[in-house]
Order: sequence, then structure tokens, then C-alpha cells
Amino acid sequence: MTDLTSDISLDLTADTPPMAFAQLQLSAPLARAVAEMGYETMTPIQAQAIPVVLQGRDVMGAAQTGTGKTAAFALPLMQRMLQHENASTSPARHPVRALVLLPTRELAVQVAEQVELYGKYTNLRSAVVFGGMDMKPQTLELKKGVEVLVATPGRLLDHIEAKNCVLNQVEYVVLDEADRMLDIGFLPDLQRILSYLPKQRTTLLFSATFSSEIKRLASSYLQDPVTIEVARSNAAASTVEQHFYSVEGEDKRHALHQVLKDRGLKQAFVFVNSKLGCARLARSLEHEGLKTTALHGDKSQDERLKALEAFKSGVVDLLVCTDVAARGLDIKDVPAVFNFDIPFHAEDYIHRIGRTGRAGAEGLAVTFVAKCDQRLVADIEKLLKTKIELEALEFPENLPDIRKQGHINDGRRMYQQDDSSARRDDFAPRNPRPPRSDYRRSAAHDPFFDKPYEAALPADAAPAWEAAAVRPGVRSISSNIKSKRKVAALFCAA
Repeated sequence: MTDLTSDISLDLTADTPPMAFAQLQLSAPLARAVAEMGYETMTPIQAQAIPVVLQGRDVMGAAQTGTGKTAAFALPLMQRMLQHENASTSPARHPVRALVLLPTRELAVQVAEQVELYGKYTNLRSAVVFGGMDMKPQTLELKKGVEVLVATPGRLLDHIEAKNCVLNQVEYVVLDEADRMLDIGFLPDLQRILSYLPKQRTTLLFSATFSSEIKRLASSYLQDPVTIEVARSNAAASTVEQHFYSVEGEDKRHALHQVLKDRGLKQAFVFVNSKLGCARLARSLEHEGLKTTALHGDKSQDERLKALEAFKSGVVDLLVCTDVAARGLDIKDVPAVFNFDIPFHAEDYIHRIGRTGRAGAEGLAVTFVAKCDQRLVADIEKLLKTKIELEALEFPENLPDIRKQGHINDGRRMYQQDDSSARRDDFAPRNPRPPRSDYRRSAAHDPFFDKPYEAALPADAAPAWEAAAVRPGVRSISSNIKSKRKVAALFCAA
């Protein structure tokens, strides 16, 4: 790439010969680490972005998820920072020179692991800070000095306010998943962080999707940026086979079981829209015999890391998760993604199905569509610029009612027979209530209530309240109130 313009929008096809990492002329430590990781040829985003970053230009990179954006910014930055490499143990000789900001804790951990692998044969130090964990171990790591700091915005601000890290020597800033980083929820924190950085710096933005509004907003943080788009904006990977099945809510779990069986799938992501629905669905699938774990924002950081590790190692087959796992997670050889719920934002559909079919591998994306999801499907059609055809999914006649095996809130109370698993009618109670008359408490018969009414006083007698007023010796005050003691008066009556 000899001619650099302010806007580079290329679409590398199969006819374009892939570039090898050997052509980059990386330093020996980085080249050795890259070779050990099995990197041979560059992906399109790497082939276009790495030479530009090596020249110190600001970059906005848009590429399909799973195409190696982490290496596209980490390798050239580390190559440029090798001029500051030293073996000193003094923290002052290891200031923060590269800051990588990410929206989620899981993505921060993943990027930090990649950076550590790239720099294993160098003296460059790296660290990761994120919320949900104790700050003390992170503080000790920062006090030792790090050149590459990977962080989430909230926890980084905590460390800045606690004066655990100084950012006045930062030369490179990376905003990964930039559309979320520049979203309205992250914008105030991002502006505060950028205010602590030097004005002269190199800023890189990488994401799978860029809207026109995000591009205008991002331009305020970049200086003469190079925009690189290696594929059509907001496009899904061509290696992912997409299917949309018309399935109502109460039959979605039937459909999930059937597709898993028909396709012979061993592992898959299952995406839902709510944290409560994620926990309930994972519990139900576990009761139905599938090895399942849940991943959502209400879980602690330790629980989330353990869930990811169990899924990566193959201990569990299904990872039921919210959109917290939809961005950037790189888990190799995941064959399928299920959209149990259609995402509210069409851009999240691109990120969800990007968890499969990574690095040129084939993948399967299955979406269950209910009648109430027509508007969301229309948004996805508009984003993909293609017509979505809904497919019918037929179930075997003898398919058991799996809803009785797990417990999921479908809005109705389910009843079962005591001696069989057959389902009763929806409106048939288990134990019919006896007639109301049987509930009345039986009392002993009293003949007094069978007598006719008899007046207690003669007809010409005064009412009881008038008689009580003239009865002598009757006190009008409570007996608990003591009367005043009578004393002799020292005066004469007139």
C-alpha cells in the first residue's frame, strides 16, 4: 500500500493473493511469537491496517467480526514501541505508552491474552484492568510499570482517580468495538479518559460495524484518519449459513433440540435478550440433559470467566448468554449460533453470528422468529440489504413435552397428574375445590336462638342510656383514674 489516502475502501476478493506475515519485516521477537501462534497469511483487515499503523497514521478500520482485528492493531503498535524496550526493573522506565479500551470485561481479558502472547519474547510489559474484581492485585501490577494497558473505561477511571496510573506519556490509543465505545453510554467516560492523554497521539478505531453517525462522532477524536473497509459495511461473513425459522415462543426449545440433533452439533452459542431469560433458559436446558452454562451481566467476574473457560475446554456444550458475549469473543471452532431471541438492535445480529465461521471457517446461524418479531426481522433485512425468507420447522408427532422437564416461565401455570406425566387441560385445576358450604365451620346448636324476640323492659320504661344518667353512685369516669384528695380550704364562702 504505497498510496495512502484519507479514505481507503477496498474489497479483497478471492483473486487477491494473500499477504504473508514475513512481508511485514517484523522484529525477530515478534516474528518468532507470530510464527509460534501459527500465523502465516494475513487477513484483509490485517493486510491493509498494519502497514498504515506502522507509518503512524490514525485509522478507522471496519471489518467483519472474526477477521483478526486484534492483531491488526497490536502487532504494529508493539513493533513501534520496541524502540522504548528496556530490561530495567524501575517502574519509571515502563510508562504506559499504549492504551487499549474495550467495552466488556471478557473482551478485555481476551485482548490482553493476545498481547501477552505477541510480546512473550520482548521486554514490553502489559496488564489488564476491568471491573468486578478487587483493585489491589491490579494496583500492584500497575505500580510495577506497564507499556501496554488494556482496560474497560469504568475501572480505568477508578485507577486514574486513585492515582494508580499516569497516562501523560501515552502515544497510542485503541478503541476496539468502537461503535459501542462511542455509544451514548460510554461517551462521558471516554471523554474523561481522553482528557488525561497527550494531544499528540495516534488513535485507532476498530469495529465490525460503523454507522454514519458513529463515523462523524469518531472523526472528532482522529487526525486525518485513514478509513479502511475490507468488506461491505454491516455485512455478515459469507462463510456463515443463515436460517430463519418461524417458531412461536413455547416451541423454541423443541426447535433448538431438533436442530442440534439433525445437524449433529456438539457446541453452540444461544443468545437471549434478558439476563433473567438467560438464567431460566440455561436452567431448563440443563434439566433436559444438555450440558449448559449461563453468561450474563448479573454474574460475578469470576463466574463469567469460569463459564467461558468451561465452554472453551468443551466441558459444557451450550453457552446461553446475553449480548455481553456477542462482541469480540474469539472461541475457535464453534460450529453454530442460535438466536433464541432476535436482538433489539440489528447491528447486534452481525456481532452474534460472528461468533461462528471465524477466520474463514464455516458456521451456522439459526434464528427463531415469532409473530411478534416481524419488526425486528425487517430491521435486519434493512441492514443486510436482503430479503429474509422464513422457513417452517416440522416436529415429530411423538415429540415429548419438554416443558415439563425444565421450568421456564411461559406465563401459564402447568399441572401434572400424580400417576402420569400427561398434561391436563390448561384450565383444569389439579384438585377441584369442594362446595363452599362444606367449608363452613359447624357450631353447637343453641336453643336460645330458636326463641322469639322478648323485650327485656316494659314498653313504658325509660331507655337504658337515660336510666344510666340518673342512677346514683355511678361514676362517669374510668375506675382507673384516681380522684383528687380532699383537703381543708382556708377561705370562707361568700
